[in-house]
Amino acid sequence: MTGTGFYDVARVREDFPILRRRLAGDRPLVYLDSANTSQKPQQVVDAMAEHYLQHNANVARAMHQLGAEATEAFEGARDKVAAFVNAPSRDEIVFTRNASEALNLVANALRNATGDLAVGPGDEIVISELEHHSNIVPWQLLCERTGATLRWFRLTDEGRLDLDDLDTLVNERTKIVSVAWVSNMLGTVTPLETIIARAHAVGALVMVDASQAVPQLPVDLTALGADLVAFTGHKMVGPTGIGVLWGRRTVLEALPPFLGGGEMIETVTMERSTYAPPPAKFEAGTPPIAQAVGLGAAVDYLSAIGMDAIAAHEREITAYALKRLQSIDGVTIVGPSEPVERGGAISFTLDGVHPHDVAQILDSQGIAIRAGHHCAKPAHRRFGVQSTTRASFYLYTTLEEIDALAEGIVHTQKYFKVM
Repeated sequence: MTGTGFYDVARVREDFPILRRRLAGDRPLVYLDSANTSQKPQQVVDAMAEHYLQHNANVARAMHQLGAEATEAFEGARDKVAAFVNAPSRDEIVFTRNASEALNLVANALRNATGDLAVGPGDEIVISELEHHSNIVPWQLLCERTGATLRWFRLTDEGRLDLDDLDTLVNERTKIVSVAWVSNMLGTVTPLETIIARAHAVGALVMVDASQAVPQLPVDLTALGADLVAFTGHKMVGPTGIGVLWGRRTVLEALPPFLGGGEMIETVTMERSTYAPPPAKFEAGTPPIAQAVGLGAAVDYLSAIGMDAIAAHEREITAYALKRLQSIDGVTIVGPSEPVERGGAISFTLDGVHPHDVAQILDSQGIAIRAGHHCAKPAHRRFGVQSTTRASFYLYTTLEEIDALAEGIVHTQKYFKVM
């Protein structure tokens, strides 16, 4: 395998045992579905195994050495995540099951909020057409339950947010704007700086779904200026079962709890309860301890390589993939067709072939991609397609794998012509 520039992708791949698998009649696995979930390096697997084998205990409860070790590892993971995204404080990092839970946590907390955060009739919530369903449905539910109105940014023909009506869409009635940083379907990078500035000018909160951004880009939450950010471990070489909600401390303090239970309280009587400060206020019950350890190991792994280097590799791979796919007659890119301001996911259609058939033929050649609506049905509807084929790349993707994808698409075309 070759590297791109100074980036040694062959060395990176050595850390991912699954990439050595042979499939489909002894073909090498070509994994191009990292926007769905990333593969895990041996270091992450080893860290979780070590925890279970040597340090397994509950956190913040047990008064013994194993409990102290587990608590230290769990809270150490919080420190690592906070440093990785340059959060102003470790206490602003809330562990959840995934980004979807983080988004739902905020939407449900706002439903029960009081004072300036209360949402009711006459208030508006703004999202966009390119969102993952996890950043659409919670806000629809919040509007249904509070009488607020849901509004959204439209998409241009190039797959970017249309900001022409920004000042009317985001107005004095807007309570929160929630948008993806990087689209999981289109690869679009949204103009967060402009949106955040307008939202704050009218007193609205800004929430960012960074599920596709944190794995791919250097992230500085202190500089970003958003109020709430959600991302997930399994897309950044970490385990499933753990996500992150970052919130500005003043916002987290003002939001009511989402779940009640152990460790999120200060005192409990039969008449009433008082709550612990963030992040504990939002982490009821036994947390995902081993998963947090795995996420901490993932952060260590990505940090050792360097997010600037990973982002540069991703840009080069994506530019090459766009060039190769655009050279194939019958392939139509859905979303930005230029490699600038773009994430590492490319959705496309193939004339005369259903995306599910494309995926099946590619799978028979050991090439793993995704086909369907990618939990982004409104974006598909905007472009007049029911579904697309999506190839998505990451720190271990090679140029040779992009060549294999292009050759597989041409093979698919020939197969269906014969049929």
